[in-house]
Amino acid sequence: MKVVDVVARCLHDAGVETFFGVVGSGNFTFTTSLHALGARFVAARHENGAICMADAHARVSGQLGCVSVHQGPGFTNAITGLTEAAKARTPLILVAADTPAGETRSNFFVEQARIAEAVGAVPVRVNRARSAYADTTKAIRTALGRRAVVLNLPLDVIGEAAEWPQEPFVVGVPAAPAPAPRALDEVVAAIEGAERPVIVAGRGAVLSDAREPLERLGATIGAPLATSAMGHGIFNGHPFAVGISGGFASPLAQEVIGASDLILAFGARLTRWTTANGALIAPDATVVQVDVDDSGFGDRADVTVLGDARHTAAMLGALLEQRGVAGDGRLDDDLRETIAARRWRDEPYDDASSDRHIDPRTLSIALDDLLPEERTVVVDSGHFMGFPAMYLAVPDPAGFVFTQSFQSIGLGLANAVGAALARPDRLTVAALGDGGAMMGLAELETAARLRLPILFVIYDDAAYGAEVHHFRPMGHPVETVQFPDADFAAIARGAGCEGVIVRTVDHLAPVEDWLQRRPDRPLLVDAKVDPDVVAEWLEEAFRAA
Repeated sequence: MKVVDVVARCLHDAGVETFFGVVGSGNFTFTTSLHALGARFVAARHENGAICMADAHARVSGQLGCVSVHQGPGFTNAITGLTEAAKARTPLILVAADTPAGETRSNFFVEQARIAEAVGAVPVRVNRARSAYADTTKAIRTALGRRAVVLNLPLDVIGEAAEWPQEPFVVGVPAAPAPAPRALDEVVAAIEGAERPVIVAGRGAVLSDAREPLERLGATIGAPLATSAMGHGIFNGHPFAVGISGGFASPLAQEVIGASDLILAFGARLTRWTTANGALIAPDATVVQVDVDDSGFGDRADVTVLGDARHTAAMLGALLEQRGVAGDGRLDDDLRETIAARRWRDEPYDDASSDRHIDPRTLSIALDDLLPEERTVVVDSGHFMGFPAMYLAVPDPAGFVFTQSFQSIGLGLANAVGAALARPDRLTVAALGDGGAMMGLAELETAARLRLPILFVIYDDAAYGAEVHHFRPMGHPVETVQFPDADFAAIARGAGCEGVIVRTVDHLAPVEDWLQRRPDRPLLVDAKVDPDVVAEWLEEAFRAA
């Protein structure tokens, strides 16, 4: 065996069945070695597209994400997607070829390890053949601990002979820190003193599969359930789930969360986006945060607990039962009926649709009615992003990929490819802005080549809408962020997809036809949305900026 074979076998044994990348001379042998073991290789058109595909595939499938790139520019091309994965705590390994140690004059040379660290990833380097197994298993163990890892493979090492250990050890998920008894006592005391608790579950709760113990805890203490945007879907179908907290919160969710005197946040960072710039948390409310490391704790937290969301919720439930602590809270028939009757789509709005432009809210509601319930919704970043998050239902957290940890536009199109490959049994719906779609266009060809039935929906206002709506009211000229109207449907057809322009609800008829035909290639909907509709969440965010 060679070093590349050892690395490939370690990753395959760790469950990598699908991996993504762009092949160059530096990563050619690794890619072919892992592919020869039976792992499916998906060739992207750009390295950033490849890592976005791997990120979404990992989020949706629950498997370890894996990417293969060339040294130098192949690695740096993937940095934006790597940053998103690192901030989202996606278990992922970016396998990057690297220049030999000391070879700083190579055109390909950059400090790959330092760049990885700078964006929040963990660098691991295979420095010699005899350490290939240990270095790779270290990378895998670290990644399974909810980290994005860069595994650097120097070109002068990858072809050397290496040995597979006679007794290879099993790499498992690292254990989360056990909650301190004193911290749990503080949480119990906070619960005992509260009358209106609420539970907010975030990305950490999704990663730890915490739905069941959190729902039991909520029932025990009488707490309604909410999520951060990253945790959307975890309480799908629960009668006391009020939806997303923060800027995307429905009026009802704002009322319920805002009236709470105890916020129990599990794996949720409670950023300004999740708290509507703090406005959703009452000044006298007690805030408890549970997370696997202290980087998730904010200044507003009154009690912090280091621990995994699932295990901590279960331990709290057992402790409360042992001490006979319980409360009815607000979980009554009135709240159950109100939640059922006041979804986002039930809230009134002035429909701005015309024969030229469709209101983005009207578009989103119409799509929600048209599409199958079993769906994966992928949302890119931009002014439009609240509309699909608020109006498109998802079946569970694996059905929602929200690429907002780094708030970069342009990641969602490639994310949709990874999501579709992870769950071919579900329709993947990618909600994109026209600006972000332009940045990710290369991967339309990938989706078409793979014959994936993805529905790409572009909320097309021919602008960087967030900047238009922020600066135009101040009197600034905004022509620098406005563009000529583009025919994305024609672009899609040129890439091998189907395409249709939508200006009214009636124009969605081809989407229904596409669904009924059991499609084997993507459909892109170029929805010409009203450029004057301003998302309320964006107005609130800019007021606080």
